[in-house]
Amino acid sequence: MTPDPFVISGRTFTSRLLIGTGKYPSHQIMAAAHEASGAEVVTVAVRRVNITDRSKESLLDHIDRTRYFVLPNTAACYTAEDAIRTARLAREAGLSHWVKLEVIGDEKTLFPDNEALLEATRVLVKEGFVVLPYTNDDPVVCRKLEDAGAAAVMPLGAPIGSGLGIQNPNNIRIIREQAGVPVIVDAGVGTASDATVAMELGADAVLMNTAIALARDPVAMAHAMRLGVEAGRLAYRAGRIARKAYASASSPLDGTIAPAVARA
Repeated sequence: MTPDPFVISGRTFTSRLLIGTGKYPSHQIMAAAHEASGAEVVTVAVRRVNITDRSKESLLDHIDRTRYFVLPNTAACYTAEDAIRTARLAREAGLSHWVKLEVIGDEKTLFPDNEALLEATRVLVKEGFVVLPYTNDDPVVCRKLEDAGAAAVMPLGAPIGSGLGIQNPNNIRIIREQAGVPVIVDAGVGTASDATVAMELGADAVLMNTAIALARDPVAMAHAMRLGVEAGRLAYRAGRIARKAYASASSPLDGTIAPAVARA
């Protein structure tokens, strides 16, 4: 096949799996899972990083920043103002001018507040940030975020940490058809087959955390997710056959023996 680069805001990545850093049993298991995943992008909640006293242990001490691109995220922000402030803090601390933008609108479901998300996106884009907003699987909202300058859109597959898999596949398909920027399915993946489905729908990448971190064997699951994403992308590019209501013979009928004519 022709080359298939994954590019966000002019930066090319070889892996289409983005991975998180929360909920792991230990930093050592997290690091091993990152290795097994083949991911290049690692997301880090700014609130979990000690950026005021570098003499103390930090989550970043367990991430090889020569190998992984650290993507700060504004997890646990419930207003546009808090998300904007958190992104600025991460940039000032030298983490990155890229940000996975989260503005949560409901504490129980963790669904995003899309109105506040749009507001924060517009502000941060004007300030030179590369903004990757986490949002609902709503094609209209995704289009508005792209119009606001988002470098990618990140629709959820299902609620954060639910492991339910892709709940609205047609929405993801529509978002991909309409988007002029990369589409990264973020949240809701439970196992490797969910990642494969997301990629087969046309997603450019998948971001996950809980499905790996809370698996019985996080390192093995990270490897499985890597293969699932790769298989799904390859299948999407190969093009699946059309669905049919009835059977279609796998072998050609040329040269088959004619059925015997029944005697009277």
